[in-house]
Amino acid sequence: EDVDIIFTRLKEVKAFEKFHPNLLHQICLCGYYESLEKGITLFRQGDIGTNWYAVLAGSLDVKVSETSSHQDAVTICTLGIGTAFGESILDNTPRHATIVTRESSELLRIEQKDFKALWEKYRQYMAGLLAPPYGTPLIEPHVPLRPANTITKVPSEKILRAGKILRNAILSRAPHMIRDRKYHLKTYRQCCVGTELVDWMLQQTSCVHSRTQAVGMWQVLVEDSVLNHVDQEHHFQDKYLFYRFLDDEHEDAPLPTEEEKKECDEELQDTMLLLSQMGPDAHMRMILRKPPGQRTVDDLEIIYEELIHIKALSHLSTTVKRELAGVLIFESHAKGGTVLFNQGEEGTSWYIILKGSVNVVIYGKGVVCTLHEGDDFGKLALVNDAPRAASIDFNRILRDVEANTVRLKEHDQDVLVLEKVPAGNRASNQGNSQPQQKYTVMSGTPEKILEHFLETIRLEPALNEATDSVLNDFVMMHCVFMPNTQLCPALVAQYPFVPSQGTEQEKMDYALNNKRRVIRLVLQWAAVYGDVLQEDDVAVAFLEEFYVSVSDDARMITALKEQLPELEKIHKVLLQQFNTSDERAQKRQPIRGSDEVLFKVYCMDHTYTTIRVPVAASVKEVISAVADKLGSGEGLIIVKMSSGGEKVVLKPNDVSVFTTLTINGRLFACPREQFDSLTPLPEQEGPTVGTVGTFELMSSKDLAYQMTIYDWELFNCVHELELIYHTFGRHNFKKTTANLDLFLRRFNEIQFWVVTEICLCSQPSKRVQLLKKFIKIAAHCKEYKNLNSFFAIVMGLSNVAVSRLALTWEKLPSKFKKFYAEFESLMDPSRNHRAYRLTVAKLEPPLIPFMPLLIKDMTFTHEGNKTFIDNLVNFEKMRMIANTARTVRFCRSQPFNPDAAQANKNHQDVRSYVRQLNVIDNQRTLSQMSHRLEPRRP
Repeated sequence: EDVDIIFTRLKEVKAFEKFHPNLLHQICLCGYYESLEKGITLFRQGDIGTNWYAVLAGSLDVKVSETSSHQDAVTICTLGIGTAFGESILDNTPRHATIVTRESSELLRIEQKDFKALWEKYRQYMAGLLAPPYGTPLIEPHVPLRPANTITKVPSEKILRAGKILRNAILSRAPHMIRDRKYHLKTYRQCCVGTELVDWMLQQTSCVHSRTQAVGMWQVLVEDSVLNHVDQEHHFQDKYLFYRFLDDEHEDAPLPTEEEKKECDEELQDTMLLLSQMGPDAHMRMILRKPPGQRTVDDLEIIYEELIHIKALSHLSTTVKRELAGVLIFESHAKGGTVLFNQGEEGTSWYIILKGSVNVVIYGKGVVCTLHEGDDFGKLALVNDAPRAASIDFNRILRDVEANTVRLKEHDQDVLVLEKVPAGNRASNQGNSQPQQKYTVMSGTPEKILEHFLETIRLEPALNEATDSVLNDFVMMHCVFMPNTQLCPALVAQYPFVPSQGTEQEKMDYALNNKRRVIRLVLQWAAVYGDVLQEDDVAVAFLEEFYVSVSDDARMITALKEQLPELEKIHKVLLQQFNTSDERAQKRQPIRGSDEVLFKVYCMDHTYTTIRVPVAASVKEVISAVADKLGSGEGLIIVKMSSGGEKVVLKPNDVSVFTTLTINGRLFACPREQFDSLTPLPEQEGPTVGTVGTFELMSSKDLAYQMTIYDWELFNCVHELELIYHTFGRHNFKKTTANLDLFLRRFNEIQFWVVTEICLCSQPSKRVQLLKKFIKIAAHCKEYKNLNSFFAIVMGLSNVAVSRLALTWEKLPSKFKKFYAEFESLMDPSRNHRAYRLTVAKLEPPLIPFMPLLIKDMTFTHEGNKTFIDNLVNFEKMRMIANTARTVRFCRSQPFNPDAAQANKNHQDVRSYVRQLNVIDNQRTLSQMSHRLEPRRP
């Protein structure tokens, strides 16, 4: 069971994805887990190695020194997730480099004796992962490189088959599409038209959601020369251009037989699924093969979307990434051993690995490491050495960005850094031949960033929407760098501001417009924060005082009267007591930090005490409440206990601890010396009998509908700010993320519900019915645009305790296997979940997004970018995180209107069932149950 759990984790690591399952199981048996902080030296150059390593999380620097003192050590590259190193233990040669953790990292470690045994048995699988001389030998001479614009690939068997299936399907279903075509007095034999091929593919399957996606799928066939442009162009285009299938290159190509037509009908959906999985990569390569000058705006946007998720580029600004999108060039090297550049040569390019791996070789030392997908190399030579003509003119981009940068200084220190960017065409700019420019904030002190936004707010009604979007980033993210205790006094100081220079009239005009701008910002701030402001005493006091000031001024200044009604509404909302409101009682309202909750805290003997504390209470406050009940609190600690027995001692400043528990988790209070004696409660184990008898009688559509209603209620309560608190650490804000916690827990609950019900079902035939039921429910959730529950169900079916039940899956009808394969393709994490992102981009709100991926995106941006640069707020980072958080607003921008046919049904039993799921959340227990259902085959 332990092996199953480790196996599931390792399967997700790129370094192991091509390993034979037997080899991976052996690694699970002998591997050790290492967790290292930043700056730890794993081993030094010259040491005799004792272990082999693979990177599971984080990154490590590879340093090479010319002397034994290591003082001159130079970092030559960085090893990222999925990288493996340390194979010198096979022949006891000294380590070729020093390895130091660049950040907190997680490693898989295998000892020398175990690694040698694995190498002897599984050499053919491991050779591709290891560096020479154990992997592919370096035999190719150095050759000058050029952009890989030609495609000379020999078609693979599966793409040849895919081309045959598609050709036969077209001849069977739409034979008019393949025919002789005339253009400019020339006849092209047996051709199809690009636009018609795209139209046809969109009509054939539900797994193709856009024309762009279809273009990528046809590009797969073009790359393998299974579909060819009549003039041998290598980009498939959605235009009136002629393409010919490989089979039609020959005279009198045969028509499909009846047997072939039948095969085609059976295999078409699988073929479409295969191409939809390969399409995004092919489409990206197609764009990168174009000369930079021929890339369209859409092309640049697709490349940029790729670049923002590459860790090697995470520290670069948006502007630099957009510039890079315009100059990146695609290179393809089909042969292992091709030398990209030699040691000592002038660097001319910076490389990022899209696919494959690259060995780093030092003269006299051999291969020091292997780089994998997402790693980069060659940048330091470009930046540090003399200027040169580079394939990617990295220096030019950095110079251009710096040339467009304006730095405001006070006392010789930067206080505001702005970047000049094109402003776009506004109606007000028409007739002006000069290109319009605007300045975006890159970094600055909080006060100067606030001043800049106040100075640039446009007050014209027609520009309010544009103003809102500019202000939104500041008002959403200010809690990170300028909390209300700092913002509110700054706004109070700004409101009556009068400049010291100018005529009296100019001073009056400026003061009036400045007041209008401050009001504008306050209105936007209140709109974004909403009810959250009610819990902040500083914000409430400020808004009350501000409302009085503006009301007084409006009596004398007519221009302020138009903004007063909006401010009055906000003032009234602050005075409302929602706890006694009928509306709050009738429909689910967001949980607020001040709401009190009754909660059980358990003791070592499994007795409990019930305490009442605010949701946002800190652990210190929980201990105090428990101590009051128990009569003594000396040396008490609060422990979070999972159903599997994992124990975590909570820190005194941790907040909102009740909502962060796992599904079957419980809180325990005990003296520190009793920590080791704590055991889980019997009730934490979860159910012993499944509920299949109850919910098999319920319609799959009804279940999906009621799940969506409940999920929407939970999702609708999640405030955008909770995502920010979660990303930067809720304890830093002393705020609750209770609504987000519950929504994320719901995802896990549905996932474990699927696994629990299947593992508690002892009858094979019933288990097959359960698989069908869950696949149907997932399909209906997707139909209702409930992507959170859709993915939760699919991930439940992918859980190792379910996926290993081979005998059960074998009996599943092929129709359901195809549905499930299509669902899994949307979950494909390659290219940063591009398949999912393409699907979501085509959906209109309301929709419930896949929340764990949103959280992952925000965490990636947060961890890959510093919050402060040279003591200035990195506002570029704030903008990127705000942009992701706004996804929540987009998803809820239209009200959720229940399905009329479903809404009229009496669903009380279904409604109650989906809101009270009882699950086993212990993976070890579920794996044991799975093995009892279907023991491992010998």
